[in-house]
Formats: sequence, C-alpha cells, structure tokens
Amino acid sequence: MSAARHFASIEEFRAAAGSDLGAGDWFEVDQERIDAFAATTEDHQWIHVDVDRAAAGPFGAPIAHGYLTLSLIPVLGRGIFTVGGTRMSVNYGLNRVRFPQPVRVGSRIRAHASLDGVTDTAAGTQGVVRYTVEIDGEAKPACIAETVRLLVPEPRPATENETRR
Repeated sequence: MSAARHFASIEEFRAAAGSDLGAGDWFEVDQERIDAFAATTEDHQWIHVDVDRAAAGPFGAPIAHGYLTLSLIPVLGRGIFTVGGTRMSVNYGLNRVRFPQPVRVGSRIRAHASLDGVTDTAAGTQGVVRYTVEIDGEAKPACIAETVRLLVPEPRPATENETRR
C-alpha cells in the first residue's frame, strides 16, 4: 500500500490547495466485478458482460462500465491522503466527470489526486479533489473526475469559562 499523505488539520489541508496529493495503489478490474456491477445497476450491455461477443467487438475485450470506474474512486483514493481534526468526511458530489479511455477487463487502474481548491461553507469545509484514474500501460486515463468532499470539523472543546456557565 502507498504511504498516505496525512494532513493534521483542515487548515493544513487548505494550505495544500493547488498541490499534487500523489497516487494510490494499482487495482485490477476483473470480469466478476464488472458482472456484479451490471447486476446491481441492471446495465447488462454486451460490451460489459458478454465475454465472447465483446472479444470480437470494438475494444477486443469486455470493458468496465464508466460508472463502475467512477464508483471505484473511494477505494482507489483510500491510500492517497487523510485529513485529521474532522468528525467526518462525506462525498458532497461531482463538478465534472469524463471517461476518455475504456477500462478493459483485467486492466490495472489507480487514482492520482490533486487538491484543486478548498472553500468554507456553513456545513464545513469543501475540498475539490481531482482524481485522474490511470490505466497501467495506457497513455490516456480512464476517468477524470472533480469530486467535492465535505469535511466536518471535530467540535471544538469548551473552554474553562464556557464550562463554568
């Protein structure tokens, strides 16, 4: 597993805006995972699940669903960075997603992350993290996604004066 970059606080994370956060570990996308995703989403298009037909098709093999690739970002990004001083970190959404290259069955992929920006909101701090999902041996990435993560800070401890009231 890659060594995660650790930010001790949201403030430290904010100071890293505009920087490269690193890359995660390689992850193999197998037919079993593609089939399970097809079953969950009810997207059984032949380019994903019909191994023989897909082998003779335009990609030479079955390919992962684009949304499967996107949905793997949490596991692909797990080892890239952590932020301390938070009660929780939740997926707030996406700004932009593109799928420039299909992921063929048996391919290894990994995420590369950069911190594009950090803003404060009433609910917490939003970090925009751009993930580029690379395919081992391919020049073009499988996915580029601007994700928005909401970091909710730990409650600040009460001061002695506040506890006396």
